[in-house]
Amino acid sequence: MFVSTNILSRYICRMEQATPDLQQELETQPFELPEQEAYLNLVHTHSVLESEFARLFKQHGLSQPLYNVLKVVIRAGSQGVPSQSIAQYMLANDPDITRLVDRLEKIGLVTRERGTQDRRLVWVKITDDGCRQIEALEALVKALHKRQLSHMSAAKLAQLNQLLVEARHPPMP
Repeated sequence: MFVSTNILSRYICRMEQATPDLQQELETQPFELPEQEAYLNLVHTHSVLESEFARLFKQHGLSQPLYNVLKVVIRAGSQGVPSQSIAQYMLANDPDITRLVDRLEKIGLVTRERGTQDRRLVWVKITDDGCRQIEALEALVKALHKRQLSHMSAAKLAQLNQLLVEARHPPMP
């Protein structure tokens, strides 16, 4: 089997370097702005980490947004949660909560009930199957979080969390 020396040397260089930067990973030119590199690093890191969660959820017949809706509904307890308030608790902005609840209802993980006081309200409640699904995934989700990020110290994780919060909430001009 023939392997080009260029490919082999790049591979060896990567192996020698424990943590390549984004420019090296993507084999691209230097970034024009540090803000650009930081943003692209966030996007790339999200893609890498999220793809493993996508596989995990797919094995259980869910997606990340469906799992997040289930988590919102289970946290609401036995009374359920008004469907129009689910979006405010989602991790990612998903404008079509109705479609997600439709899918969860179709597979028997949630139910919908009209409000008795206000018929305009639709309450979403988790079913026993929904609770079992969350219970089955809980340990797997935690294990995946650990596997993905346990190589970082507690101090580095705290710093990362602080920096991400700061990035989401820039100071007002």
